[in-house]
Amino acid sequence: MERVLGIGGYFLRAADPAALSAWYRDCLGLDIDANGLWSPQPGPTVFAAFDADTDYFGSRTQQTMLNFRVADLDAMLAQLRATGAEVADDIQEMAGVGRFGWVTDPEGNRIELWQPA
Repeated sequence: MERVLGIGGYFLRAADPAALSAWYRDCLGLDIDANGLWSPQPGPTVFAAFDADTDYFGSRTQQTMLNFRVADLDAMLAQLRATGAEVADDIQEMAGVGRFGWVTDPEGNRIELWQPA
């Protein structure tokens, strides 16, 4: 059986694609080139399906949620707050998995930030 090798891309609609791309670059530090190519550091990737009525993604109109691995969740959340980003107050910890926090991008997409254990 042929298998996929990894995530090849994540595409989202935006009212202002250039501004949204700049937000991801300036606020989250995504080092993307003019074509959107980004070479993330190696590490685990979670692929999980959720119940259709989950509130975990924020708005029920959001069908998927992007999750980024971070080295220091507290520092990343503080950095995002300093830019005026909409950062959730709560942090979730899962034993053996890590810590999670959330930010909403300027287009209203909830993003999960994960500091692996």
